[in-house]
Amino acid sequence: MTIDYAHARELMVEQQIRPWDVLDIKVLDVLARLPREAFVAEAHRALAYADIELPLNGGQKMMKPVVEGRTLQALDLQPGEEVLEIGTGSGYLSACLGALSREVLSLEIDPELAATARARLDSTGLGTNVRVEVADALGWQTDRRFDVICVTGAVDRVPSQFASWLRPGGRLYIIHGRSPVMEAILVKADGSTESLFETDIDYLRGAAPAPQFHL
Repeated sequence: MTIDYAHARELMVEQQIRPWDVLDIKVLDVLARLPREAFVAEAHRALAYADIELPLNGGQKMMKPVVEGRTLQALDLQPGEEVLEIGTGSGYLSACLGALSREVLSLEIDPELAATARARLDSTGLGTNVRVEVADALGWQTDRRFDVICVTGAVDRVPSQFASWLRPGGRLYIIHGRSPVMEAILVKADGSTESLFETDIDYLRGAAPAPQFHL
């Protein structure tokens, strides 16, 4: 059976993304245009536009399309901005970020995932302004500053160093809290915080709450 991916993309935008209050025309255009199916494993390609998380190597998951849409809308990316993505995953969100900004540096802790994402970005021609680097963001250090930081895995508590990588006027998107109720927030460079929506996604490696022991 041949799948009409263009039609599947259109349905995803109209039946999943828009009803979840993603109304930014730039974001909707990118989601309607980029081939999400090219960033998932062959075995899951038929589900590329379904309202579910999809498995990636190393036990990681690709976020639901609606969460990706809400994330992109919350960031309100501008064409001249530089973005730090923490957690490359499939590379799909990296491609979306790249389409909406000037440049993306994406950190991925898993070397195999990083290599696969890089190959997919190259094969689709969408990675020209996206650099993928193998690194653990929780131990990473840099003097560079970014306009936008997008964290694709949850944290129990927001690491203080993340916000220190923002330029003045910059913003950090991150999901924090404890499963099953987590909160997506936007942290501004001045320290103010905006609550966005509730969701539940997997933790960044090393950022889950410490196990609690009960006598």
